[in-house]
Amino acid sequence: MNCQKSGAISCSREQLMSFLYGMQRIRLVEERIGELVASREVRTPCHLSIGQEAIPVGVCAALNEDDTVWGGHRSHGHYLAKGGDLNAMMAEIFGKATGCARGRGGSMHLVAPAQGIFGTVPLVAATIPLAVGAALSGKLRGTHQVAVAFFGDGATDEGHFHESLNLAALYRLPVLFVCENNLYSTHLTLKERRVKDNIVESAALHGLAGVTVDGNDVTAVYQAAQQAVHRARIGEGPTLLECRTYRWRGHVGPAADLEVGADRRRELDEWQRHDPIAQCRALLSTRGVSSDSVDSVAAKVREEIEAAVRFARQSPDPDESELLQHVYAARRGC
Repeated sequence: MNCQKSGAISCSREQLMSFLYGMQRIRLVEERIGELVASREVRTPCHLSIGQEAIPVGVCAALNEDDTVWGGHRSHGHYLAKGGDLNAMMAEIFGKATGCARGRGGSMHLVAPAQGIFGTVPLVAATIPLAVGAALSGKLRGTHQVAVAFFGDGATDEGHFHESLNLAALYRLPVLFVCENNLYSTHLTLKERRVKDNIVESAALHGLAGVTVDGNDVTAVYQAAQQAVHRARIGEGPTLLECRTYRWRGHVGPAADLEVGADRRRELDEWQRHDPIAQCRALLSTRGVSSDSVDSVAAKVREEIEAAVRFARQSPDPDESELLQHVYAARRGC
């Protein structure tokens, strides 16, 4: 399937450095989380997006602060790219009271309303209609806000996906549907679930724009998202953006799941040669940025991560008195 080509030449050196920082930050955070899970210091299930970093960074770079993003179980990158606080996320993963959901949600329930992150939900496709609702709200209020639904290729097998595309197209809602197509749903490959590799064609069937883009090329993702967001803001309706990528780790946890499927080891080797961070580094080199300058980005990020881990470790556990809070709706006076 043809992918939209990169327009990297129009991205400034400063933009590329920002993209590199964002991608390095997501990867190194998730690698650290993987270590914490492997050592069993962290017990919450963690779904890692290592290898897919260009998608949240590229898409969120095209958004305003009051635009909303809606994620799923693999959303550390979406949270960080949209401006979520690293300390609060790490504390949440540790189950601490200082976490972004006060330790109630763990890795799969991240929230930062001030940054437009109103919740990630592990139920497959569950937040796609929430993004449509947010877009409808913005349109009715005339705010010009855009909503973005991030989801994997497995979500396109759900009714929520098709119903949401239809409604958004019908009312020309300002929403961007971002399919992070990493070719696997849990342990099933795309070819085991679909007769054709044709996710992007769902857009035309429902009457909205559809674009397939190289999801490992951050500049291509950014420019496709920028165009889609612009169309949404001026009232031209939604876009389905299929980003082709590959997750380097397994469905859940830090392992690579190389035993899953006959082709996974070969596929992983091929996709790692198409590393989004390495591509950005190479592009910066052509712009005259030294390797020392690029390496300093990772060093800065590692310091930030270790500070967040210390913050989480030193934070208090939730108080037992809070256990039943938010379980039932609070009764109001008559």
